[in-house]
Amino acid sequence: MSEADMAVINPENMKSYIWLKTSDDSIQQVEQEIAMFCPMICQEVITKGMGSSKTYPIALPQRVTPAMLSLILDYCRFHQAPGRSNKERKYFDEKFIRMGTKRLCELTSAADSLQLKPLVDLTSRALARMIEGKTPEEIRDIFHLPDDLTEEEKLEPLKNITDDPRIRLLNRLYARKRKELKQKDKQTNVGTGEERVDDRSVDELLSFINGGNQGVKASKSKKKNKRKKDHQKIGSLNGVTKG
Repeated sequence: MSEADMAVINPENMKSYIWLKTSDDSIQQVEQEIAMFCPMICQEVITKGMGSSKTYPIALPQRVTPAMLSLILDYCRFHQAPGRSNKERKYFDEKFIRMGTKRLCELTSAADSLQLKPLVDLTSRALARMIEGKTPEEIRDIFHLPDDLTEEEKLEPLKNITDDPRIRLLNRLYARKRKELKQKDKQTNVGTGEERVDDRSVDELLSFINGGNQGVKASKSKKKNKRKKDHQKIGSLNGVTKG
């Protein structure tokens, strides 16, 4: 068989390709099987028939730069290949996320916009490990977020109009910290013996002090004696009037 015949049946020549346009408007051709590992791209191909030519490329979300697309395709290429053991996948993932915080944040955003949940989960866990035990100020510094809030506002949920996975992660962390602070305050109040407001009535308090019903009996006895004295006074006045 000639080299020309071998080239025709070469599996590389039998692969299908699609065209993708990244955020900088550059267009590149990628393996369809690899690219469709991303649900967003898969949906564009199946439902809209996009990406079939350079004239009709699939426009990727703004967060997907050429550099981020290259990383995502590397991830998809490895995990899409059959026969990989769990040990191999775990080793690849651990090595894959060894990058700076800024780059990891960008990758998380890009993967999220392509709806590639396994990669989003992987990078989010890596980010969570980076910020574990950090103060709100340190976390904002890591994520390059503005620090123009009061101490109370720093633990309030952040607005996430663009559904940024970094903000989602931060809000989950803040919610956990708010819960921890409430529990800590509760334990502090219990430990210091916080004064309790007694809303019982005077009669109830007298009853408690005198031991159950004794206070109530004493109260009834006093009322009875008072009524008796009143009757005596009235009787005396009547006698004076008649005389």
